Amino acid sequence: MTVRHNFETAHRIPVLGGKCQNLHGHSWWCEITVSASETADGTVIEFGVLKREIRAWIDSWLDHGAMLGYSDPLYTALSAEGCKVFRFGAGAASSPPERYALDLAWPTVENVAQLLANVARDIITSVPHAASSWLSAVKVNETHVNAASWTAPLRNSMHNEQRNQINRNQLWP
Repeated sequence: MTVRHNFETAHRIPVLGGKCQNLHGHSWWCEITVSASETADGTVIEFGVLKREIRAWIDSWLDHGAMLGYSDPLYTALSAEGCKVFRFGAGAASSPPERYALDLAWPTVENVAQLLANVARDIITSVPHAASSWLSAVKVNETHVNAASWTAPLRNSMHNEQRNQINRNQLWP
């Protein structure tokens, strides 16, 4: 089950140099996928609630704002002007929503995917879902040609080994 959403957000990554050291914006797209190995009623997760919660979080904290690293000197100027700014790697100075990006230094597309994975995992625990469901993937596009994905680690190596064994048996009698 996948929730898709878009948001307009600026960012900059001065530690990379080149064009990305400049403040610039993107029309970001994200896809958040929840999977389940089995369901009692065919429902992985309450889709409407998950969609509403994911979109509300993104719209409140990222949409039409700027994502900066904690040490970025632009934070002071943008905040003084009343701009919406989400800081990565803010540590003890982080706001409650910024805690999802505590160990992520800069708003790279890879770190935005990890941020949204952190947010989605938390939301999933508060939404009706199948007992076997889990956040399986997050994909973030910052442009039509640039994207990064976060994929969940294997949940149960024994289960995966059994599944692989079944697949091998079906392929090679």
